[in-house]
Amino acid sequence: MNNFKKYSLNVIYLIVISTIVRAFLAYFLELGNDEVYYRLYGLFPDWSHFDHPIMIGLLMQITTFDMVFQSEFFLRLGSIIIGAINIWIVFKIGLAIKDERTGFYASLIYVSSIYATIITGVFILPDTPQSLFWLWALLLMIQTVPKCPNIPMSGTNMLKLSVVLGFGILSKYTTIFLWAGIVMYILIFNRDWLKSKWLYIGLLISAIICLPILVWNIQNDFISINFHTNRVDMSGYSIGIDYLINELLGELLYNNPIVYILVIVSTIAGLRGKLSLEKSHLRMLLLAGLPIVITFIIFSLFRRTLPHWTAPGVTTLIPLAAVYISDRRIKSRGIPFVIILSLALIFLIIVSGLVQINKGFVPFDKSTEYNRIGKNDPSLDMYGYRQAGHKFVQIVNRDIRTGVMDNNSFMVGSKWFPLANYEYYFARKVGMNALALGKLTDIHKYAWINEERGGFIEGTDAYYITDSREFNLPDSIIYRNFESVTPSDTIDVIRGGEIAKRIFIFRCKDLILKDSSIHMREQ
Repeated sequence: MNNFKKYSLNVIYLIVISTIVRAFLAYFLELGNDEVYYRLYGLFPDWSHFDHPIMIGLLMQITTFDMVFQSEFFLRLGSIIIGAINIWIVFKIGLAIKDERTGFYASLIYVSSIYATIITGVFILPDTPQSLFWLWALLLMIQTVPKCPNIPMSGTNMLKLSVVLGFGILSKYTTIFLWAGIVMYILIFNRDWLKSKWLYIGLLISAIICLPILVWNIQNDFISINFHTNRVDMSGYSIGIDYLINELLGELLYNNPIVYILVIVSTIAGLRGKLSLEKSHLRMLLLAGLPIVITFIIFSLFRRTLPHWTAPGVTTLIPLAAVYISDRRIKSRGIPFVIILSLALIFLIIVSGLVQINKGFVPFDKSTEYNRIGKNDPSLDMYGYRQAGHKFVQIVNRDIRTGVMDNNSFMVGSKWFPLANYEYYFARKVGMNALALGKLTDIHKYAWINEERGGFIEGTDAYYITDSREFNLPDSIIYRNFESVTPSDTIDVIRGGEIAKRIFIFRCKDLILKDSSIHMREQ
């Protein structure tokens, strides 16, 4: 059996095992806060959206058969499929820069990354389609950009790369960093591309594919672009080391501590010329991965950042870690111990995470305060909504039967989170709409959904829901726009035989529309 057949077969086994595990998690885990919100992109498609471009919504429309099947599994099916494809692409990247064994090691390291296997491989987020187009583009970059633009297939490959990058940007804006890496490589190492028409045609193709983003932003006063620009605006902010520490610790955890350390060590080795791979491949990987990592680490000195923003860059450098390990195991067989340790760690994280979410084995929160129980337990983000949703159905049926609430009652909230959670697990089960009252920066996509659902009708009743983890009494805007707002029911969420958190339900009677701003998409 030749090396390619041997290692490719091993990668296929890895894909099958990983897919089974991820499918199991996708089926049994409740949707997270972001996932239930991005489901709305599939329900209400548009040229773009307030938070992100269209690809995540399109992906869910495909896997749910245009939102017909909205279970957790079908909503996440795109992540399961993309996670499997990504493993193969990473293998091909390792093969392209060195050999089959390096590709196999790269795929193993990739699977042991929490970002790769869980965040983009199970959860349905904009990072999921971005991960596919990012890795696919990375493979095409390695095969195209370092080469002479005049040799056969270079022009065609540049056009393929441009299309993939365009779809990547339609997934998440940060894919633009890959185009930046390409331009930097060309300016520094391969200026022949500056004389090639294919580079400029490629840039034009990516721009055309991204036109939906521009069209939507023009129609909506560049709301999305301004929103993201404000998130990374450093003017007027002083250096905050605590933000940097949180960012680095988050990166360590999101990528698997062992993987993260391997990436750092191998990147340093590459910069020192200690890796056995072509300089062109090393340069391409560094210019594709480091800019996004360095940029957001710098931002984290001034503003709060999120660790998954840098994760595509860290993932880009995983093949370097595979080369580093391969160089030190020239005559060895089997899987290196450090990779086994990395895989064991993610297995432990998955198992312990499942136990914690469903049983609450670790008492993160010891609060006994009635309306704050569970506040400091992050594992409750994905537990209890199904259980409480069944009880909410009984409450609504009782209220309608006794005439306390109208048949056309809706669910109201003042923030996209947790309103999207309650819409999916509560309101959807009784055919109830969810609408949001509040500022655009608080309600996001709901500003457009309000209009799609016909807006607010005077005289109607609504339910407002909060829980003990994020306890918030109804905002003043809700009090102003209803004749009365009163607490009605409390639902105890039980985990491991104990109360893990509480759900508080308020009845909002007779909408009166005192606040005209609820009809408008204003900052």
